[in-house]
Amino acid sequence: MSKEPKCKKCRRAGVKLFLKGTRCTGPKCAMVKKNYPPGEKGKRRSKTSEYGKELNEKQKLRNWYNLREKQFKNYVIEAMKRQGGEEGSGDILIKNLENRLDNTVYRLGLAESRPKAKQLVGHGLIFVNGRKIDIPSYSLEEGDVISVNPNKIDSQLFENLTEKLKDQDIPSWLFFDRKKLEGKVTGEPVPEEVEPPVRMTSIFEFYSR
Repeated sequence: MSKEPKCKKCRRAGVKLFLKGTRCTGPKCAMVKKNYPPGEKGKRRSKTSEYGKELNEKQKLRNWYNLREKQFKNYVIEAMKRQGGEEGSGDILIKNLENRLDNTVYRLGLAESRPKAKQLVGHGLIFVNGRKIDIPSYSLEEGDVISVNPNKIDSQLFENLTEKLKDQDIPSWLFFDRKKLEGKVTGEPVPEEVEPPVRMTSIFEFYSR
């Protein structure tokens, strides 16, 4: 991933990407304190080209899901190849991204941001169907059960988690048992429920050049 500070990514995109968890919802959020692009405050900027607009939309969704460029491009290309019938490329792309293990850990509330979720998975703190999976891009399927590594459940990373999860909004395709800290995939992701802050058509136009 880019070493650019997370808050600058949000300011450059012009929207909150929620890369720093609860900080993004409070008064210390950079989008509240500095609601303008990185650089000199008030500096006039030239008109953005169509290519620049498409690039910005692509970067927003890529950073939203905390992915490297190569990873994200592969997801987009796969979606364009699989489109057909009633399901368009945009829906396929969102479903594939939402089915990632790190994203699901975030959606369940086991991590306060997608970057933190990626770390939890990479460090072996998450189980799928009773076995350790340390691949953040692991694609989940309906019926899969996600839980905290029983040997790590007393880790400081999960301290007071039950209390924090009281207000967690769980997507309709996931079920979460707060007492067991165990989630389950009960269906397919619903793109209309996700609604990332991007124009999906611009992303496919960018990669179709």
